[in-house]
Amino acid sequence: MRPVYLDYAATTPVDERVLKVMLPYFSAQFGNPSSVYSFGRLARAAVAKARSQVASLLHAEPAEIFFTSGGSESDNWVIKGMALALRRAGKGSHIITSQVEHHAVLNTCSWLEQQGFAVTYLPVDELGRVKPETVEAALRDDTILVSIMTANNEVGTIEPIAEIGSMLRARQIFFHTDAVQAAGHIPLSVEELHVDALSLSGHKLYGPKGIGALYLRRGFLPDALIHGGGQEREMRAGTENTAGIVGLGEAAAIAQAELTAEWERLSELRDWLMTEIKTIPGCWINGDEEYRLPGNVNFGVTGIAQDTLLIRLDMAGFAVSAGSACSAGSLSPSHVLTAMGQDADKAGSAIRVTLGRFTTEDMLQRFVEALKTAVAAIRKQAAE
Repeated sequence: MRPVYLDYAATTPVDERVLKVMLPYFSAQFGNPSSVYSFGRLARAAVAKARSQVASLLHAEPAEIFFTSGGSESDNWVIKGMALALRRAGKGSHIITSQVEHHAVLNTCSWLEQQGFAVTYLPVDELGRVKPETVEAALRDDTILVSIMTANNEVGTIEPIAEIGSMLRARQIFFHTDAVQAAGHIPLSVEELHVDALSLSGHKLYGPKGIGALYLRRGFLPDALIHGGGQEREMRAGTENTAGIVGLGEAAAIAQAELTAEWERLSELRDWLMTEIKTIPGCWINGDEEYRLPGNVNFGVTGIAQDTLLIRLDMAGFAVSAGSACSAGSLSPSHVLTAMGQDADKAGSAIRVTLGRFTTEDMLQRFVEALKTAVAAIRKQAAE
């Protein structure tokens, strides 16, 4: 029996439709988008089309989309670039983020602290939610930037971005959201969210790895990321990854076209799976069960370490994770779950199952049986 992949939050397979449109840009249509002759014009047109496709997914304007190598680069660029530009303009040097952000944000903010910035790391409630009133209470006269993720990559909790954004827009404070887990999976409108910047990554929505995008609202320009030629409006020099950009554009277009149907399908599968897991003695669900990504199920099992259960499930043919792929191998408990108030033992039992485009009901039924068998076997062994 083929292994079952249930770790879509870590990465997704490239959709065959995406691969099909990418392939010509590795061979016949290999031109440099900066070249003026026909080969270059064809490549340049493909990049422009992809920019429009990504913009459409976010309900933004094409001129507000910058291509990057992925979500981590987008996060680093906008947070560092805007913080430095705003401080240089005399706006202040205080930044606000949350304790449950991806490390691309947390480590960037830590680096900025070394450059003299003050950073406030906001707590979350037991469901992993950042309360808007907590953000408001942390604001200072010298606050220049706030970064709160759209949805958590470990527990799937969707944050109240629109409410936070509306409050910050009224105060004219720059607001960035890391939407890497949300883009292409839940409806996103940059205007309705009131965000000034948004990060996304191609490999989280069935596009290729090594390509991402940054939405940046008109009127804001961070310091340039890479100096050189005039690519990406002189903000990120270097010959464009045309095939990757085309793939990201097609992935965005497919995600937009199928979003509602897939959102409903995955939400139904997710709710069924959570209900089944809660019937297993000693199991609980981590995160907000209502405001949650459609494909995310994060749960814990009393008295069973996550690595022990992961090995059993892997041997049974199911690929799931202990949390963020970027933290794989870490001996420390999840910073997300500890911020939610869990102790090391409870956080150390967490398993993340994430569903996707190719997940079926049969796969999940077999997973539940394997999970029940694994839990029973581990408990029996511990009792002997």
